[in-house]
Amino acid sequence: MMEQNKGNIVRDDEEKWVYDSSVDHKGRVPLRASTGVWKASLFIIAIEFSERLSYFGIATSLILYLTMVIHQDLKTAARSANYWAGVTTLMPLFGGFVADAYLGRFYTVLVSSVVYLLGLLLLTMSWFVPSLKACDAEVCDKPRKIHEVAFFLAIYLISIGTGGHKPALESFGADQFDDDHSEERKKKMSFFNWWNSGLCCGLLLGVTVVVYVQDNVNWGVADIILTIVMAWSLLIFIIGRPYYRYRMPSGSPLTPMLQVFVAAISKRKLPYPSNPAELYEVPKSQKAHERLLCHTKKLKFLDRAAIVEDKENSIDKQSPWKLATVTKVEEMKLILNMIPIWLATLPFGICVAQTSTFFIKQGVTMNRNIGDFQLPPASIYSLAAIGMIISVIIYEKVLVPALRKATGNERGIKILQRIGIGMIFSITTMIVAALVERKRLAAVKKDPVNGSLSLSVFWLAPQFIIIGAGDGFSLVGLQEYFYDQVPDSMRSLGIAFYLSVIGAANFLSSLLITLIDHITEKGGKSWFGKDLNSSRVDNFYWLLAIITMANLCFFVFVAKRYSYKNVSIAVANCKEDDDDAAGSMA
Repeated sequence: MMEQNKGNIVRDDEEKWVYDSSVDHKGRVPLRASTGVWKASLFIIAIEFSERLSYFGIATSLILYLTMVIHQDLKTAARSANYWAGVTTLMPLFGGFVADAYLGRFYTVLVSSVVYLLGLLLLTMSWFVPSLKACDAEVCDKPRKIHEVAFFLAIYLISIGTGGHKPALESFGADQFDDDHSEERKKKMSFFNWWNSGLCCGLLLGVTVVVYVQDNVNWGVADIILTIVMAWSLLIFIIGRPYYRYRMPSGSPLTPMLQVFVAAISKRKLPYPSNPAELYEVPKSQKAHERLLCHTKKLKFLDRAAIVEDKENSIDKQSPWKLATVTKVEEMKLILNMIPIWLATLPFGICVAQTSTFFIKQGVTMNRNIGDFQLPPASIYSLAAIGMIISVIIYEKVLVPALRKATGNERGIKILQRIGIGMIFSITTMIVAALVERKRLAAVKKDPVNGSLSLSVFWLAPQFIIIGAGDGFSLVGLQEYFYDQVPDSMRSLGIAFYLSVIGAANFLSSLLITLIDHITEKGGKSWFGKDLNSSRVDNFYWLLAIITMANLCFFVFVAKRYSYKNVSIAVANCKEDDDDAAGSMA
């Protein structure tokens, strides 16, 4: 009876307080009722909305600005846009590391938002300050060098701001939900879906309202709008401070992994223990508020780091460079197991990279009139956001409840299955884009004077909607995968790993364009001419469809052999090769 009462007291205590190693804004154990969950996440989603409004307002029109104001040719502009997008999505690797190791997620978001705001201010000044303007005339044949310098400095300041903002903010939002509380854990699975819905709302306004102002008023007024919205949302984010749950930075997350590697090498000649239970682990009672990981049979070489060699001396006094816990070893395994998945998602990222470059340039050459209104070229991108919102809502409200009943899986389907479904959408997108571009080129050949103006821009709608629907599976799945599967101390870096897929894919896209341009030019005529009408972008789309199709086979092969993170509720509950931990695309 006493034990039952004691158990009830513990449960009541855990319902009242959050024991997941987070703290409130005063450094105390957070009160569950007044901190975290949706009440905190809404403040965080608000600043993400603002950041995505600014990012897509700039990114989707960047290739137009580079060709119309900076006067770069199509190849150079596409490469410049891809380089910027690549840097912007690779910078979070540095920002995520700083957030996890030193500053913490809240202060990383705060500092990076200020840097982002400085970039937007400089971008605005480059249009209005006389000495920084492109030229004094309304139309420039060639912009001043100082304008180019100010413009590129501004957008790369925005890249640096995004580098801290993106990984820290999304992981900070997910931190508001307690993994050890069943109701909050389910809400956390929904968080990534609704996070992306908020993101898409920012994207929609960015590629409609902001792009319309760029097209019909001027770029400077659009920059003023973005600056004001960013400043306002930063204020909202600061107001939400009392409601947040905070994770304290725990030092470099790379050091424990290096310690595991060094310990494993130093003990490489030791015999492997017959019973994995002999491997060293800190008792659960000493790690009351930290999650331990169960032992897995993969990458057994690393297990040697947890072999207790010197049994005479106290284990607690042994150097972490000579003895690691099973949890630290398993965390190292998690990172190594992610590498093939990361590589297998790159071709998908290359497909996504085309939406803000060649897809937009296709729209410029087509009929954009809707009655008396002319649609700005970049606004067609809004269809991708609509496709993603519809996809996320259907997945969240229809598919997940049905699949939970059918599979018994809390998520409905495994994360890698969700990503794989999105990849099928990206293959379809490239095939549709190739067919539409071939039709557009046929219209140009038939009527060289009017070109493809006889075709409505809404011929591009299917490729944008399909890639958007695919993003609802793959991009959201990648965010959830990299946040959930990294060690708990590396969750900002986890989001950075997801973003680095898109960043590396942008660089690979640029490299692929350069390589194909060089090869096809030797064959007589390059696939990438001075403009779209003298190019064969349809062939490029077919090539991407074939590459992505071949890569999907590799992804399925890797996913079937993947083992998910296996968290120990109690050490005794660990099972070797737990069925729930095994990954499968089947």
